[in-house]
Amino acid sequence: MPIKWVLHWQPNAGTTVNSQILTEVSQCVESINGVKEGRWKDTLSFYKPMLRVEQANSLEFPRDFLGISLQEQPNKYYMVIRGQRLIIEAESSIQTIMEKLQSYKTRVALNFEGFQYQLGDFQLRVGKVVTIHSENLRGIVMEMEYLPISSWKTSHQIMGEFFDIWQEALGKRSLPGHFVHVEPNFSEYGLSDQYTSQHTAVQYASIMAQMIATAQSSQPMRN
Repeated sequence: MPIKWVLHWQPNAGTTVNSQILTEVSQCVESINGVKEGRWKDTLSFYKPMLRVEQANSLEFPRDFLGISLQEQPNKYYMVIRGQRLIIEAESSIQTIMEKLQSYKTRVALNFEGFQYQLGDFQLRVGKVVTIHSENLRGIVMEMEYLPISSWKTSHQIMGEFFDIWQEALGKRSLPGHFVHVEPNFSEYGLSDQYTSQHTAVQYASIMAQMIATAQSSQPMRN
């Protein structure tokens, strides 16, 4: 499948994300001839174990993990345990099974939703991060996909060049922040050079860790 970078918005020190930034980013995509094609939505859930007393000290249970539902694979569900560098692909019905077993419960669920744009051989998806049942903006993400190539290594140069062009175009708007690309070490998760939806799930887990760290580091500034 096509290669994809998942990027997140890094606010400047002392600033936070807001809907005006999201609007400006979307307008910037259209200004470089991006053609709007429709909506997209992915969902990420933080799970924590519901342990009985006798299980509480057991090391057999992951303390928590991320569950990810991707629009590109509606019949699949991806579970990422970052601490153990594990990525598991399952049928989407696993969510119902976990609910019935009451082994894990959702701590918080986030939607990544917005619009998809076509730009030559590239597809861009720009969206907001919001908690389910709330419109409070938690972040901004962008998927940058290059359709002709499925090799992570081979795609690096052209993806990097396009990212530079994008950053330059966005920089002209003088927004209080920028998009960041954090490349996970896919080999730690046992993933090969050929891109799959598991690679996408690992990237989402990685950017969530970055976004949480950014939010925590900015909290003292608000006090």
